[in-house]
Amino acid sequence: MQPLEGFYTALACDTGQPTSAFEGLERLAQLIMGVRLFSLMAIDRESSTAGRIYSSDQKAYPVQGTKPVPQNEWTQIVLERRETFVANDIERIAEVFPDHELIRSLGCGSVINVPIAICGRVVGTINCLNEAGRYGPEKVAASEQLKLPGAAAFMLHRLLESN
Repeated sequence: MQPLEGFYTALACDTGQPTSAFEGLERLAQLIMGVRLFSLMAIDRESSTAGRIYSSDQKAYPVQGTKPVPQNEWTQIVLERRETFVANDIERIAEVFPDHELIRSLGCGSVINVPIAICGRVVGTINCLNEAGRYGPEKVAASEQLKLPGAAAFMLHRLLESN
């Protein structure tokens, strides 16, 4: 089975949505990128807030509430320029994420945040974390494969949220 086929099956599932699609997206990211921690954040640009809508580690990173979008370099890269953010060591992660100690405690030292844009607006991010040094240029290039499936998953989430 091709990597995308599993995601398509999860997306088409008529029960357990949008979780089924999110789990399919996590499996796809695992195949393409390799992940230790995977999450999805929905971005509300009007209120400048972000909310985790899926997490592979509900204990460390539960799905609940919203938080203010940080106003830092990450915001410029991901939300304004719609570019993928990559940090391959905990020092770089600490520059933009206040929860860097929790990230370190989970055995993660690298992160890649893939912006998901619909109609030119970032609606969320796919967040993959793993050991330090994990996300070199080849993985960054490969992460582009997550954008279209990510857009489908975020659109499904928005559709179900509005009903």
